[in-house]
Amino acid sequence: MSSAKLKVRFFVLGKPATAGSKKAFFNKKTGHAMITDACKRSRPWKDAVKAAALEAMQGREMFGRAVALDVAFYFVLARPKGHFGTGRNADKLKPSAPRYPATRPDVLKYARAVEDALTGIVYHDDAAIVSERMFKDYGAPEGVWVEVREKP
Repeated sequence: MSSAKLKVRFFVLGKPATAGSKKAFFNKKTGHAMITDACKRSRPWKDAVKAAALEAMQGREMFGRAVALDVAFYFVLARPKGHFGTGRNADKLKPSAPRYPATRPDVLKYARAVEDALTGIVYHDDAAIVSERMFKDYGAPEGVWVEVREKP
């Protein structure tokens, strides 16, 4: 991840969650349509990302220009049992085990949750993201590395 004039970088520990699909319903009391995330784990994960972003920003003002966002997600327990050997090799990956977690959900859904969580803390709107790099892999500790750089 490269350096730029203004940058913030931090790690969020925990099992990443997706932003998931949106669910809309009509609130009879207010007379307005309400939109929520369909993914139940989304809110606690977004709250964890927000808390880490607030700490990393250290009271700085939000980025005012176009930004680049890099997110690297790591999953510890995501490997299926079939990726490992048996008996005395139960702790060793099989040579045929895939290198990357190329399974659902896709990395874009994970990134959307991070983008949403950073809105109002790191940047005013996620429309400010003009370039983005996303990555998901098996690794420890489980969580996400986030880097936001202001574009020149």
